Amino acid sequence: MAVDRRRRALLGLLMLGLGAGRPAQGRPAFAEPIPLPGPLQGGAADHAGHVHSASPGGTLAILAALASPVPGPAERPALPSLGDGGAESIPVGTERRLGDRIMRDIWRDPAYLDDPVLNDYLRALWEPLYDSASRRGEVGAELGERFAWRTFLVQDPSVNAFALPGGYVGIHLGLIAVTASSDELASVLAHEMSHVTQRHIARSVASSQSRSILAVASLILGVLAASRSADAANALIAGGQAVAMQGQLNYSRDMEREADRIGYGVLTGAGFDPAGMASMFEKLLQASRLNDSQNFPYLRTHPLSTERIGEARSRLGLDLSGRRAPPRSLLHALMQARARVLMDPRALSLQRWQALDATLSRETAAPPAERLAQAYASALASLRLRDWGRAERALPEARRLAAGDAAAQRTVDLLDIELQIARGDPAGAATRLAQALAASRGSAGAGVEARFAPSEGRVWLFAASEQALLPGAAPEALRPMADRLQTWVAERPEDGPAWALLGRVWERLGEGMRSLRAAAEARAAQADLQGAIDRLKAAQQRGVRGDFIEASVVDARLRELQARRQRELADERSGAL
Repeated sequence: MAVDRRRRALLGLLMLGLGAGRPAQGRPAFAEPIPLPGPLQGGAADHAGHVHSASPGGTLAILAALASPVPGPAERPALPSLGDGGAESIPVGTERRLGDRIMRDIWRDPAYLDDPVLNDYLRALWEPLYDSASRRGEVGAELGERFAWRTFLVQDPSVNAFALPGGYVGIHLGLIAVTASSDELASVLAHEMSHVTQRHIARSVASSQSRSILAVASLILGVLAASRSADAANALIAGGQAVAMQGQLNYSRDMEREADRIGYGVLTGAGFDPAGMASMFEKLLQASRLNDSQNFPYLRTHPLSTERIGEARSRLGLDLSGRRAPPRSLLHALMQARARVLMDPRALSLQRWQALDATLSRETAAPPAERLAQAYASALASLRLRDWGRAERALPEARRLAAGDAAAQRTVDLLDIELQIARGDPAGAATRLAQALAASRGSAGAGVEARFAPSEGRVWLFAASEQALLPGAAPEALRPMADRLQTWVAERPEDGPAWALLGRVWERLGEGMRSLRAAAEARAAQADLQGAIDRLKAAQQRGVRGDFIEASVVDARLRELQARRQRELADERSGAL
């Protein structure tokens, strides 16, 4: 368990995360949780002691295995002074490959979560921020083309977000759970995006004397692990080396300020309320004060301070303490509820969320957003517990409370469709899909709600595909779904789960070679080149008497991936990236 805890800590602290840390036991003053019975009161805070297990081949294992030997005292690495825009950086392509290398293991980790509903919501926030950053000139042509610019979810109750090399940004479910609005969540995304656009990670490792970037990443991670672990002897670096570098980590204060300043401009340029940034800082600061103990020493050195909050307020030109909070968005309340249920999959936790259905009739004075979130959380928890009847009983109240809000109605409809698919009812799922799509016509809404519409949403494509794959579903629906998914991945080849879903559809249609090629592309999209090569070779065997055009595509793709894999192996042998 101690090893798992250190590995999870390192994943959460990887590079320049927000680092608010795991909330302490008891209810934090900053949280605005869905009211819960008994010991679960306080939302994310009550999961403080829970640590998800990590796979044996997790992120830290690859960092330790690939890193060069740690330099001795005479070779003490010097981290660059932060805020120095002229600091030499590693090449853009190198940074992207480093990010892909790290993500390869994150994608394999049990804590990685591909939840289509929450991912679509994050995309609805991320895309306008990226467009704003591009208009402001923060994303140059090379960065725009070479970096991934992708968010991903981590099934962890801690309040954290982090930027990785190459344009990947991780969001813990615990962070979504404590944000009161889309503006607060967008402010975190804008901040992390600014770490990427300013290439803070590249500037941090460029001037190390080590030839291996992975060695530098491992060294920094080791410092962070040593600061949190009582068993420092098991950290990735020697204690003396940690002490030598610990003082240099204060550089990140300047980078954090830079990310705040640029992130503010990106946030406002995307149309979000900038007050969300200051209010989010206040929540994180309160969390850090509650957790400022020997168990969380990282929070004492992480540059989250009243100074940064003051700077955010001065940009707004107002005193947030006298400002009335806007009404909670029903859509965001539903996303909060979903994150809170999914961040702890244990049966006991799900049962407590499920029990919220008993309080709905008594708490009629609660705000509508709160009551809607309770009904949704209860229905989702019942679904996860496979208690279909209880989930069905909670949905009508959620639907009633969502009435009049198109985005909230669609989200409740999606949960109903998810329920019908989970219970294996193809007719029920098809009916709910048709009803939801018909009801959504002409009611797209604006802003985030518009981007969450069925015409835009990956989640709707996935739901329709899963319905078509159910035993007993109309077989004539499969071919159109294959065509829709093929169009989707042609425009978004980086979407590994969509490729995997397409592979399942082709398999059901009896198209073995196409199925294996889609499975290979799913592996390639998640940087598993060897896994992709193995599947393409299997596809070649299937294609001896198959489609000549598809066989030609498989052959060409196999040669391309084999060449990439050879370069990857050569780089690993040389210690470079």
